[in-house]
Parts: sequence; C-alpha cells; structure tokens
Amino acid sequence: MTYSISIVISFLVAFALAFALTPAAIKIAPKIGAIDMPKDDRRMHAKPMPRFGGMGIFIGVTAALVIAALFLLPALPDHFRDDRISKLTGLIIGGALIYAVGVADDIWGMPAKMKFLLQIVCACVVCFFGVRITFFTNLFDGGQAYIGSILSFLITVVWIVGITNTINLIDGLDGLAAGVAAIASISIAYTAFISEGMYTATVIMTAVAGGALGFLPFNFHPARIFMGDGGALFLGFMLASISIIGPVKSATVIATIIPALVLGLPIFDTAFAILRRLAGGRPIMEADKGHLHHRLMAAGMGQRRSVLTLYGVSGVMGVTAVMFSRSLLLEAAALFLIAVMFIYIFVSDTRVSYTKARGVNARHEEKRGRAREDKDGSAK
Repeated sequence: MTYSISIVISFLVAFALAFALTPAAIKIAPKIGAIDMPKDDRRMHAKPMPRFGGMGIFIGVTAALVIAALFLLPALPDHFRDDRISKLTGLIIGGALIYAVGVADDIWGMPAKMKFLLQIVCACVVCFFGVRITFFTNLFDGGQAYIGSILSFLITVVWIVGITNTINLIDGLDGLAAGVAAIASISIAYTAFISEGMYTATVIMTAVAGGALGFLPFNFHPARIFMGDGGALFLGFMLASISIIGPVKSATVIATIIPALVLGLPIFDTAFAILRRLAGGRPIMEADKGHLHHRLMAAGMGQRRSVLTLYGVSGVMGVTAVMFSRSLLLEAAALFLIAVMFIYIFVSDTRVSYTKARGVNARHEEKRGRAREDKDGSAK
C-alpha cells in the first residue's frame, strides 16, 4: 500500500460515514433532547434545530483513526512510519471523552466552569500518551530549545484547551465551524505531506477534513442540523492535538507556528472576544454578539456571504502557513498582512449597530411566516 492511497482511504472513510450518518442524527436529535432553541438574540435561526450533527463527524473520524492505526500506517514501508503512531491511542480516547462532554452539554446543559475543567482532563489524557509540545525551534539560528516536562505539560494543555474552544466559539453561522475546520485540516495535512517524517499527521488530518466535509452539506445555509458542542469541541480538540504531533519542525519554524497561522481566524476571534469582555467588565465566558460572523451579518452580508468571506480569510491563512513552512517568508508575510487587513475591516466598522443582527434576521423570518400563513388561509 502506498502512502497516497492511505491518505485517500483515511479521507474517504471519514467523509462517507459522516455523510451517511448525519441524516440519522437529524432524526435522533429530537428523541434525546438535543435541540437548539432560538431563545436569545445571538442565535441566527428562527426555529428549533437539531444539534446532534457531531455524531457523524465523531464516528467518521474515529473510524478512520482506528483503521489508520490498525491497517493503513502499519502497512506502509518502514521509512514511511514514525513513532507517532503509538500516540493514536491517546487521540482516540481523548477525542471520545471530549465528544462525550460536548454531547452532555448539548442534551442537559453544563456549567461553563465544569465544561472547562473536563476539557483540561481530556487534554491531560493525550499528554499522558505522549502528545506534547517538547521544544521550540529558534527562528534565527535554527537551534532547538527543549523545555522541561512540567512546562511542556502546561503549554500543551493550554494549547489544546485554547484551540478546542476557538472552534466552538466560531460555531455561530451555518457551515462556519465545519468549513474553517476543514480548511485548517487540509492546510496542516498538506504542510505535513510536503515535509519529511510527518506521515502520521497527514493521514490523521485528512480524516478530520473528511469528517468535517461529510457533515458540511447538511450544515451549510440553510442548515438542516447543527454540529452542537459535541461536534465543535471534538473538531477543535483533534485539530489542536494532531497539530502537536505534526507541526513542521524545520530550521526556520517555531514548533506551533504552522497550526497557529492556519487557525489564525478562530484564534483571533477568541482573543478579541476575551479582550472585548474584559474591557466591558463582563465575564470572559459570557456569550455576546461581537464575533466576526455577527459583525458581518449585522453589516447586511447574510449567512452565505458571511461564511464564504470567512472561508476566504481562513484559506489565505492556510496558504500563508504552507508558504512559511517552505521558507517563503516574504510571500507568507504579504498574505498574512492581507488577511489581517480584512480582519481589521471586520472589527473596526462602527457604522453598523451590531445588536441589530438577530433582530433583522428575526423580522425577515416573521415576514416569511406571515406570508405563508396568508397563503395557507387563501388556499383554504
């Protein structure tokens, strides 16, 4: 079996299972109470929506990881295999636990502090199996600065929990989180593919991309189902953990700079949200309507255009990361500045009252509802 075939199989397994199981998740969600109600102004939907779509993503990606661990990677020639294959067990266990946390929150609800504590526990699980940030590469002299075990553990936990929540926080528009996760996964997978010794990371990342893309047709606007916290936390957790296994460690790259660039959009959005809430004297875990996608909606772009715009920014950041990994620093810097320019435009436009975003959407849905009622009355 060739390396390329292993990548294709990993992607197709995750994609096919996610695509096949999501319709079943739509039917299961009402029976178990996994329904998202439009109970506040932040929500962009006007009717109850199932939020159990993470089931298809989780089963698809996990099945692909198990197949990769048992059949695909061991079947590759010796020079294609690396010692990271042993860390797949930790990823599978940690992914299952974080998915369970998200599903419990989707069905019964969970206090923010409890959810945060359980995320730390899940991050500790993968650390126990050896998934850790152990060194940084000096950008100037190419040397490697190794860090102690305690500091390594703390940095890894902070990275995993932080990235896990960035994906969850941007899950505010139809198709946004799934699309951004897919773009990030493909970017990291390609960066690993063209680098020496990152075969395991490539196979696993293509599985994550396959799971996200298999779910996306049912989640893109107008969505039939949401991924819920189960799906969002799982995708964020896998992206964070796998990026530790496979960041490009060449002489010109800091250990986590590639995934940080690829995930630049959700990382910035989360950091901006924290600063915004601190400046306003509000708890950092409190939800609000100042995220980038809310701002684009309030500016009148609509869900499809807002999501596609943010896909574009994520794509630019992904290409930036690939160029950076190939030491094309000038080109990478130029693309990075373009992405930053667009993000600045999104966060600095003060002409729109962002509190109206949900109201505009709700009024539109009310008009459509009255029109349907009038039509039904006329038919009778």
